[in-house]
Amino acid sequence: MRSGILFFGVILILFSIGSCRKDFEVKPNQGKLEFSKDTVFLDTIFSNIGSSTYNLKVYNRSNNDLTIPKIKLKNGVSSNYRLNVDGIPGKEFDNIDILAKDSIYIFIETTIDHASLSDPLYTDKLLFDNGDKEQIVDLVTLVKDAHFIYPDKNGLQIETLVINGEKTDIQGRFLKDSELIFTAEKPYIIYGYAAIPSGKTLTIEEGTNIHFHENSGLVVDRNAQVKANGSIDKKIIFQGDRLEHRFDDVPSQWGTIWIRSGSINNQFSNVLIKNAVVGTLVEGFSPTPSLTIQNCEIYDSGAYGLFARNSNIIANNLVIGDAGQSSLACTHGGKYNFTHATFANNWSQGLRELPAVIINNHFTYTNDDGVEVTEIRDLMEANFTNSIIDGNSNIELVLDKLQTSLFNYNFKNCLIQFNDINDNYDDIEELNFNNNVHYQNNILNGNPAFKNINKNKFSILKDSDAINKGTRSSISEDIVGNSRNTRIDIGAFQFVEE
Repeated sequence: MRSGILFFGVILILFSIGSCRKDFEVKPNQGKLEFSKDTVFLDTIFSNIGSSTYNLKVYNRSNNDLTIPKIKLKNGVSSNYRLNVDGIPGKEFDNIDILAKDSIYIFIETTIDHASLSDPLYTDKLLFDNGDKEQIVDLVTLVKDAHFIYPDKNGLQIETLVINGEKTDIQGRFLKDSELIFTAEKPYIIYGYAAIPSGKTLTIEEGTNIHFHENSGLVVDRNAQVKANGSIDKKIIFQGDRLEHRFDDVPSQWGTIWIRSGSINNQFSNVLIKNAVVGTLVEGFSPTPSLTIQNCEIYDSGAYGLFARNSNIIANNLVIGDAGQSSLACTHGGKYNFTHATFANNWSQGLRELPAVIINNHFTYTNDDGVEVTEIRDLMEANFTNSIIDGNSNIELVLDKLQTSLFNYNFKNCLIQFNDINDNYDDIEELNFNNNVHYQNNILNGNPAFKNINKNKFSILKDSDAINKGTRSSISEDIVGNSRNTRIDIGAFQFVEE
């Protein structure tokens, strides 16, 4: 939450440069002010969480310098809105001057306690002048109630997690037994990392919305589980806690969902994860899948959409969009099966060094003695069937094998972006697409013809090369429930004529 003191201090400095001149002749306002908008919508906010700062521009279109005798909030000092007019914070202002053909900014913020309201739609009016010349701009905010989960605080010390018996610097706490069922009744706002204790299961019901503050997330501890089973019509959504529309596609608003080594049988079904640093981090191998994920979407991740370290994942009808590094990273070996998946990384917010999909069998770290160590693990399976691997780079798939450990992989009926214009990968046997042992019926550099990549709409259009190019599998419906009985398209979506 932005500090009101800092906000008003900065604005005061900025406006002191241009607002100190008071040597001009002014006339009283004649009710002819113009405004950049007649209603300021402060979008939707959560109870007791401050809004972003919104602005209203006030124009003097006349040839005369004007004085506005009074600017005030109709609800006066009891209003939940905060103003800054011409560099001055407050809720009521006298004799505000505007030069001829000039303008001023009014900055508006709010923090509202939902419990104090009889109506979740909170309104007020910004009044200009008095009497017959009065002009009005409406202020509107929708306030949502929520469940709040946050670590305890002792003075300046905020509770941190104890993992593997060791205290960490990760702010957060373990969930209580009474908190292990998330319902759709109200959203959940999480500060810090909420952790599921060993031996416990967090059940998330369909239609539930979970919002994370900055540097927050969810930890699934060893022998713990998360069961997040939504429906096509009532998805479960994990996202940041800024509800303003301009934050819809902003990455790295919160941390990650971290499934730790020793946690198995986690389930994500009809789940949307967006705006994290890492959408989901899965660690540790078990013969039983760590995570089964179906009919799910992961968008706008600052680093990785789905990051796996020597894990076991089954995924069907999965869509992973833009990420600052890779949409999917299967590292340090493991076992992975993806059927009817769409990986489409068109990251445009900076340099992306990695492909949409990367698979390797190694992990490098620095030990306690400062020595760099590389560990090799078997890649038991990495199977991709009826899947799209695409993006805005020439190379969107890399298989990176070290030494002679087990490295099993297979791509069948996939559409893959791999345009090696400089022949940099000619000597990489794992990327020999003519090897029928590992590659069957794939399409290189075809056109997936997504509906709108800029809006995370990855359904396919009628000119897509993915249409009718899939092979029969056990996944008989697409991510939104369309049948695959008469035709099988590659990717998470079947083509449907609009």
